[in-house]
Amino acid sequence: MATTILVIFVLGYMAIALEHSIKLNKAASALVTAVLCWTVYISHAPDTHTVNEQLGEHLGEIASILFFLLGAMTIVELIDAHDGFEVITSCIKTAKKTKLLWLISLLAFLLSAVLDNLTTTIVMVSLIRKMVKDKETRLFFCGMVVIAANAGGAWSPIGDVTTTMLWIAEKVSTVQLVRQLILPSLACLVAPLVLVSLRMKGKIEIVETETKTNNRDRNIVFITGILVLLSVPVFKTISHLPPYMGMLLGLGIMWVITEIIHHEKDTQDKHFLSVQYALRKIDTPSILFFLGILLSVSALGSIGALTNVAESLNKHIGNPVMIVSIIGVASSIVDNVPLVAAAMGMYQFPTDHFFWHFLAYCAGTGGSLLIIGSAAGVAAMGIEKIEFFWYLKRIGWLALAGYVAGILIFLLFM
Repeated sequence: MATTILVIFVLGYMAIALEHSIKLNKAASALVTAVLCWTVYISHAPDTHTVNEQLGEHLGEIASILFFLLGAMTIVELIDAHDGFEVITSCIKTAKKTKLLWLISLLAFLLSAVLDNLTTTIVMVSLIRKMVKDKETRLFFCGMVVIAANAGGAWSPIGDVTTTMLWIAEKVSTVQLVRQLILPSLACLVAPLVLVSLRMKGKIEIVETETKTNNRDRNIVFITGILVLLSVPVFKTISHLPPYMGMLLGLGIMWVITEIIHHEKDTQDKHFLSVQYALRKIDTPSILFFLGILLSVSALGSIGALTNVAESLNKHIGNPVMIVSIIGVASSIVDNVPLVAAAMGMYQFPTDHFFWHFLAYCAGTGGSLLIIGSAAGVAAMGIEKIEFFWYLKRIGWLALAGYVAGILIFLLFM
């Protein structure tokens, strides 16, 4: 059974990677892979009720991510429909590629620590789409945003789901996490930026867009949207409800506000500025792809494959630094959440032990090595249609350089 599921997963993974070669949408490959993995699992299980319970638990966790993604993408589309990003783009005067890349990457790095890497990527990729006309340059900027968002999320307890897991489980404390990981995470971003700066030259052609909304409406929607996104981690801390509840509350607030400010417009003018229209514009196939890939990985977790990998690493390698480094690389292939969960169950180190900080860094940033290795990468892939092998060739080696640089800095100051 386990072998069959692994073969199905590998074949599905290959179909996703070869999306443009085989001319099959990655969402279709991911959904078929997910259903086949679970079908094989339940057909060989002695107790189908237990399998259905496991599926329900995983689906609940995955649904929370999908609803979070749905809310964030809708809010960003709503801001875009009101030309809200003009507020930011009008403040950016430089057209030099290297300067703009540093500016956008550092902004994504800082935003990711306050929001989270998924929301930050959606916002920044949408911003880049408004600014950069040349597709190749735009894709490259988006790839660097994935690295920046994952690096920025690693040193904040609310920046990445795995870091949040360690924080909630009291494996790390906020102050020590920031103190230990701020420099390695910064190195993870700066190293690829320096490498790119040595080769990148020229200026970009800034996209000139005409604003369709007045300043009042644009500023109201932009400020409200940003405040809503920033308030999600605050809402989680105060209410102890999962982040997607805060995001859905924010979407509801945005819905009410846009209905109020456009209530005097006729139906035709109001339609393109409504939440209903924003919901139609979001990339639904990307959300279905996310569902498929996470369900596929959850099948591997349910049959114990991921736990077996962690135990095998512990048995045959033993060195915690090597184990965590490999977990980081593995998180670019399968979801980092079950890998971190397995490590948390296997090791009983005290709070703020170097192992937990190192795990937070590697699991958070290792996903940048492949475009489908992190939520941020999957979001960027869906929004900008980034090809798997394009990212591997152009961005993967930069992500690896940053990943290794951060590890070296961490070990240096350990």
